[in-house]
Amino acid sequence: MPYNQTGLLVHDADAHIMETPTWLRDHADPGIRDRIQPLRYTSGNELRQTGDPDEQLRDLDGAFERLRARHASSEYRSVEADEIMARKNFAATGSFVADDRPRALDLLGFASQLVFNTFHNRRLRDWEHGGDVDFAIGVARAHNRGMVEFCSVDPRLLATCYVPLVDIERAPGLADEAIGAGAAALLVASGCPPTHSPSHVGLDPVWARAQEAGIPVVFHVGGTGDLVDANYFRNGLPIPPDFHGGEENFRSVDYMGIPGPPAQTLATMIFDGVLERFPDLRIGVIEQGAIWVPSWTRQMESAFDAFARHEERLQALSLRPSEYVRRQVRFTPYPTDDVGWIIEQSGPEVSLFSSDYPHVEGGRRPIERFEASLAAHNIDNHARRRFYADNFADLMGSALEPLAA
Repeated sequence: MPYNQTGLLVHDADAHIMETPTWLRDHADPGIRDRIQPLRYTSGNELRQTGDPDEQLRDLDGAFERLRARHASSEYRSVEADEIMARKNFAATGSFVADDRPRALDLLGFASQLVFNTFHNRRLRDWEHGGDVDFAIGVARAHNRGMVEFCSVDPRLLATCYVPLVDIERAPGLADEAIGAGAAALLVASGCPPTHSPSHVGLDPVWARAQEAGIPVVFHVGGTGDLVDANYFRNGLPIPPDFHGGEENFRSVDYMGIPGPPAQTLATMIFDGVLERFPDLRIGVIEQGAIWVPSWTRQMESAFDAFARHEERLQALSLRPSEYVRRQVRFTPYPTDDVGWIIEQSGPEVSLFSSDYPHVEGGRRPIERFEASLAAHNIDNHARRRFYADNFADLMGSALEPLAA
């Protein structure tokens, strides 16, 4: 019996692979391969960049081979149906063994998954801001090869491919490369590129490529640099553990900073007319919550009313800010977000179901949490269907066409 027992078609707008230590380096061009440091486990069940000597890396590679063998064992597979939402990170079915991921989809009962990396959003963003544009492009290409390769085992797996926006002249070609390689969505950093606005007219060809291909541009948590000033954590108190039991990931104070970059980026793109110029472009805001969306749209409406008399860019818009949002932008609430209230306040068009599989942060019962909120707010079946499937189909456009064939 699959995890999804809603009786509805369910698309998962946020899922992940778990990259092994040399995953990025293995997919990189020879000219940059040696510059990419491998990843390693830390005490918090995370992976992070390291300069470990070769002997320690061989030990880590051996540990992953043993883990791969465990995933293939009859003991592991005999109970995986019952534990499909309980096993997390590298312990989860199909988390890093691509051939196992279709079985995970069957056990989850999801029609598709939009798939992101786990450990590289921050690295890709930092390389983009690091001053070496050629290297930033090279690692993005390596990332995209790895993502497309993993997702190639099943058409239900929809690969996200990273497009650096740092070089205005080269960015359209990089979008073309990603689309040609099989990207189901173009992943860009949620925050501002290092030298120009994400609304810069020179980037219009990137949005045009996505619109023409019928695939979305997506933001994802992790690609923004530090969420809050590090001094907020210098409080003289012990550092609380994160979801993973360590000190490397999100905690409550970091959490409060998550909406800032996508809110500012999207507002800038709306005010500067990007969504006006590209009315069929869709934008997904993934794993950055949605409880902030109703107040954010109202703040944009207030800004529009305050400045429209004096700003030609606002006068040139044919819609109000909230109308662009309902037409073109989709968000994934966290399981702890009150999704029923969000739908009441912002309309049935904007919210997407996501599981965050196989991450700990997604929890073991996301559907149950969402269903409780939907029921508490008496959300009708039409809006429920939009949340679980229809809004995702609108976001993904042509990327879902192979599933209908």
